[in-house]
Amino acid sequence: MLDDLPKPVVFAHRGASQYAPENTLAAFELAVSQGADAIELDVKLSADGKAVVIHDQTVDRTTDGSGRVNQMTLASLKGLNAQYRFDAYAGEQIPTLDEVFESVGKRIFINVELTNYASRHDNLVPIVAEIVKRHQLENEVLFSSFIPGNLKKMKTLLPDVPVALLASQGVLGVASRSALFTQLSPKIIHPYLDDVTPQLMNTERRRGRRVHVWTVNEDTDLRRMIDYGVDGFFTDDPAKALRILERK
Repeated sequence: MLDDLPKPVVFAHRGASQYAPENTLAAFELAVSQGADAIELDVKLSADGKAVVIHDQTVDRTTDGSGRVNQMTLASLKGLNAQYRFDAYAGEQIPTLDEVFESVGKRIFINVELTNYASRHDNLVPIVAEIVKRHQLENEVLFSSFIPGNLKKMKTLLPDVPVALLASQGVLGVASRSALFTQLSPKIIHPYLDDVTPQLMNTERRRGRRVHVWTVNEDTDLRRMIDYGVDGFFTDDPAKALRILERK
C-alpha cells in the first residue's frame, strides 16, 4: 500500500523513461530493476475499447505511426514500433494495461493516470476499474487525473483505492490546489514542480494531504523537494533520485 512505501516515494515517470521508451514494458521493468518505489503510467482507450498505455492522444511522437489513439484499434496500435528515440529497443510495442499488470503489477506500486482527455465521456474509468479488480491490485494502485469527474467515478467503483487530483501549472491549477477539491481528493494532491513552495506544503499539511510533485528531474530540484519534505515525486530518472536520497 502507498503508506508502506518509503518517503519521499520515487515514482518512475512513465517508467524509467530517461533510459528506455516511455510507457513501455521495457521502461517499467527497468524502473523495477533500478529500485524505484513506484511507477507512473498513462492509460486511455483504443477505438475498440481496450485500455492501452501511452501518454499522448496520438501515436505520432512515440511510435513510427500516426493517428489518434482513440481512433485506432488495439491490433493497429500493436503493429507500431514504440522504440521512440532508443535504438536498442526496436520493436517495443504499446502495452495494454493488462500486460503491464501481468508484468510488474505484483512487484511495484503503480500510479495509473486516467488520460481520456480527448474523450471525457468514454468508458475508461469502469474498464480500468474492472482490470484492477481482475488482477487483484486494489492495494497496489493509485489513480490520478486532471479530470475531477474521473476520480469521482472511480471512487464509486473502487472506494478503497486512493485518488489524487493532478493540478495544472500556475494559474490554470489554482482551483485544483485550493480547498475546492479537497473532498474529492482528500488524501493526496499532485501539484506541478514550480508551484510547490513551503507555503503550499504547510497548507497541505494542515489539510492532511500527501504531496506528490510532477515532474522532478534536475539535481537542484530533487534536493529542494526533499528539503521541503514532499511525500513523493515523479521523475524520469529514478536511479538519480535514489542516489541523491542515498538509497542506492
